[in-house]
Amino acid sequence: MPRSAPAVRSGWSNWAGNQRATARSVYRPTDVTEVAEAVRGAVAQGQRIRPVGSGHSFTDIARTDQCRMELDALGGDIRIDRERRLVTVPAGMTLRALNALLAAEGLALPNLGDIDAQTISGAISTGTHGTGAALGGLATFVESLTLVTGTGETLVCAADRDPDLLAAARVSLGALGVIVDVTLRCVDAFVLRADERPARLDTVLAGLPELISGHDHVEFYWFPYTDRVQVKTNDRVAADDRPLPGWRRRLDDEFLSNTVFAGACRLGRAVPALAPTISAVSARALTARAYTGPSHTVFCTPRRVRFTEMEYSLPRAALGEALTALRRIVDGLPEKILFPVEVRFTAADDIWLSHSHGRESAYIAIHQFAGAPYQAYFTAFEQVTRELGGRPHWGKLHWRDAASLAPVYPRFADFLAVRDRLDPHRVFANEYLDRVLGA
Repeated sequence: MPRSAPAVRSGWSNWAGNQRATARSVYRPTDVTEVAEAVRGAVAQGQRIRPVGSGHSFTDIARTDQCRMELDALGGDIRIDRERRLVTVPAGMTLRALNALLAAEGLALPNLGDIDAQTISGAISTGTHGTGAALGGLATFVESLTLVTGTGETLVCAADRDPDLLAAARVSLGALGVIVDVTLRCVDAFVLRADERPARLDTVLAGLPELISGHDHVEFYWFPYTDRVQVKTNDRVAADDRPLPGWRRRLDDEFLSNTVFAGACRLGRAVPALAPTISAVSARALTARAYTGPSHTVFCTPRRVRFTEMEYSLPRAALGEALTALRRIVDGLPEKILFPVEVRFTAADDIWLSHSHGRESAYIAIHQFAGAPYQAYFTAFEQVTRELGGRPHWGKLHWRDAASLAPVYPRFADFLAVRDRLDPHRVFANEYLDRVLGA
């Protein structure tokens, strides 16, 4: 029996509450040896095993009714190479903990998304990204990683050893093995100046090339049933000379963006006819603000209002067409939409299953308040994105399968070949992987 003996738990659910499962057994390994023993044990018993992180994926990517492996107890040396700006951490560490660790060392990740609760391995495996036209997702910062494969073998995936293996493993959906540690390429700690202001959608789209090229990071939120957006730009500056006062941060990020917004969503869910009015009031209530802060405090903001989400990566030139179609969808839906639509941008990369593989991308994320109907909204938008060459975010809701995904990922067959080699028994498979990669 493995030293990390399995325990039976009451069950598991993700952050959004839309995915639930009860596994027959649960492992909480503390080191790589226990991970390998658990994998070999699962193979011997003909069982499947799925590693899970913080549960911030909306898809069923982590669901299993067989063996679940929780990585929060996974130990290992934390190694910081200050001269080369490299940090090696256990795969179960959260981004929030990593950001604090790096800040104490005068380092930072070059870019982040707006949520920091995910584990390192979960974030990179699903293609988590921020915004920045010259920057890729978090997986592009991975220098190397250690992987326990479906045969229980421990592999170090690094560009100087096997660049193709690293290109497959950096965004792997948990299909190639259990990531036990990750080495990330960092930069010196830096300060960002954030500028947030309301604008009109048509104005933003007309000046989008200049907006994107003129700032380090650009994103905007469109409020359904209106022509209004909130634009946020982040740029590196030399000094943290305009910090946001604590009372203003609590007012904006905690009270207005969470408490008040949650109340508005509950009202809109109870009385759907009010949703367009709520969206218009929300759009007009947001005022301009500018402030500075350490990069991770500007990138990441608290998200306490629960929702479901779909996000698609598109060729950047297709953004306008996609948003025009999305506006028509929203206006024609029987249900009402309670959340703004988020738009972000990334650079092209060479990671095989990255949403931005080989192309500069625009991302459109659509949301719906937890408990409100979303399927008609999401499926209608998915059809639009399919016709524009869209790629779904692996951790966010979609209904694509392997047959429809293979044509939009040039290295899809190469990834499957690596999977055949590293997990010949499909010990890491589940229903989600059977659908998106093939049984």
